[in-house]
Amino acid sequence: MPEDTATTAIRPPSQGANARRVFVKSYGCQMNAYDATRMTDVLAPQGFVETQDVSQADLIILNTCHIREHASEKVFSELGKLRLLKQERAVQGEETMIAVAGCVAQAEGRELLRRQNAIDLVVGPQSYHRLPDLIDRARQTPGVVDTDFPAEDKFDHLTAPAPEKIRERGVSAFVTVQEGCDKFCTFCVVPYTRGAEVSRPVSQIVEEVSRLAQSGVREVSLLGQNVNAYHGEGPDGATWSLGRLAYRLAEIPGIARIRYMTSHPNDLDEELIAAHRDLPAMMPFLHLPVQSGSDRILAAMNRKHTAASYLQLIEKLRAARPDLALSSDFIVGFPGESEADFQATLDLVTQVNFASSYFFKYSARPGTGAATMEDQVAEEVKVERLARLQKLVDDQRRAFNAATVGRTLPVLFEKTGRHPGQIGGKTPYLQAVHCDGPADLIGSIVDVTIIESGPNSLHGRLASEQKEQPG
Repeated sequence: MPEDTATTAIRPPSQGANARRVFVKSYGCQMNAYDATRMTDVLAPQGFVETQDVSQADLIILNTCHIREHASEKVFSELGKLRLLKQERAVQGEETMIAVAGCVAQAEGRELLRRQNAIDLVVGPQSYHRLPDLIDRARQTPGVVDTDFPAEDKFDHLTAPAPEKIRERGVSAFVTVQEGCDKFCTFCVVPYTRGAEVSRPVSQIVEEVSRLAQSGVREVSLLGQNVNAYHGEGPDGATWSLGRLAYRLAEIPGIARIRYMTSHPNDLDEELIAAHRDLPAMMPFLHLPVQSGSDRILAAMNRKHTAASYLQLIEKLRAARPDLALSSDFIVGFPGESEADFQATLDLVTQVNFASSYFFKYSARPGTGAATMEDQVAEEVKVERLARLQKLVDDQRRAFNAATVGRTLPVLFEKTGRHPGQIGGKTPYLQAVHCDGPADLIGSIVDVTIIESGPNSLHGRLASEQKEQPG
């Protein structure tokens, strides 16, 4: 999943003068963004309201990601600034608590406290339901660390957001259905920071999505570190796959669009492919990381699939859903990658023709198998290969976007645009679209004729027929 940095949306402190303010900064994947909202939800009954002004926050939470290079160093750089803010507010008689959450917290644990004593609390991804108690403990005795993998399911204890907060967050929502990973790819820290694969029960997910739909959410994106490995308990006592879950969620009134990320090719089964074929709500855009086009490198990565098996899977998907568009992840410069290996990646990209993709230079993650491999690729070689891959992928993305010009596509409008009278939304292919139109179309799916393709978005015109359509 792409890396991003976000803060929670501001909400006026209408809960009274005694309300405490919380600022959450999230790094990394969409699951971290989802976790950030759940943290603020569980803190709301304790009198915390959200703010985007970190200088006014009584509680600051850095929700961290450990996937990218130098992740912990970026956190320490941010903590240095927050330490000064904490000191400034203390002079004014205001208390400031600093918490580090997420995967860096899980990986570093007490090392964070050793290196930065301004931290009051370190909490791992499986303990967010304990935040109120942990914060109370840290107020009494700073330096609390909770990076356990508790026996109880955190989702059983997390607080459901109020309907007005759901509406405030928009018509598209993330829903975590699965966490952890059992794959142990040699470049990845997820099995160590998020733990083994765990799936939420179907009934719990249906309840959450139904609550979202009742508050105006039209699109849900199902999240998991390895989401298509989902194996949750169904209401019939059987183990349900992600495909079967998708069929059930498509029955919920108001849910018009379903997406999911991030998938592993080895877990994309026939039932999920059939869901793409059968369900209008299942969007024709799939993020399916392959990482490399070289079988030798894929074996070194412990991916347990080949380039040929990936391509065969793409053929099955496109046979089931001919309008399917794809994106992927690629790692350039994995240890031992030769020019021939890299050329195999370029060949695979050319053959699949992706609508978009994400690509990264390999960087060693401490504790992973690849970190100690010999034959590390020189930095200048990584940079040069990354530039070539980026050009190829960018060319494909621009061509895909340009091909939409003249087409009429259903757009889910999500927000007002940057200019007066403008509204913005997304196509089934996750392309951003802007056009002139009334704000009361937000939350509706409307036909839009695409008239222009820009570098990062499309510009369209409302089609004459504005009736709502299924996705």
